[in-house]
Amino acid sequence: MRRSLLALSLSLALLSGPALAVQPDEILPDAAQEARARELSKELRCLVCQNQSIDDSDAPLAKDLRLLVRERIEAGDSNQQVLDFLVARYGEFVLLRPTFHGANLLLWAAPFAVLLIGAAGAVIAYRRRRASTEPAAPLSPEEEARLRTALGEPDPASADLTKV
Repeated sequence: MRRSLLALSLSLALLSGPALAVQPDEILPDAAQEARARELSKELRCLVCQNQSIDDSDAPLAKDLRLLVRERIEAGDSNQQVLDFLVARYGEFVLLRPTFHGANLLLWAAPFAVLLIGAAGAVIAYRRRRASTEPAAPLSPEEEARLRTALGEPDPASADLTKV
């Protein structure tokens, strides 16, 4: 029983590693170019899976993009030229890490803006709560008399204390 559990856990550990989708027919013969292609593939989003790089995705479109990256590298393009080509063709959404310009500034700045707004709200709420818990100034004798009259209570100064 113990051996079967050990064998099962070992096989699960081996199978739970990263499943790379690169097929043998895609691999370039030049190791340096293949390393560049793999590096670039990890930076590009699979347009079908959307949360995976094309290096990890089994989708047919991801395979097409991997082949396109390898074609551009074989043609002599630099890494930046390959990325620029794919962005021009598919839009900036193809990048897993969007650039820091244009409309993306709003996306980059939004989390910080939300934090600042939340912090300002917390400070305002704290100040309001603190102001409402401070003891009020005592009433003047005239205000006390008007309050007693409004509530219909007798004035303690005029009450006869001899009656018990």
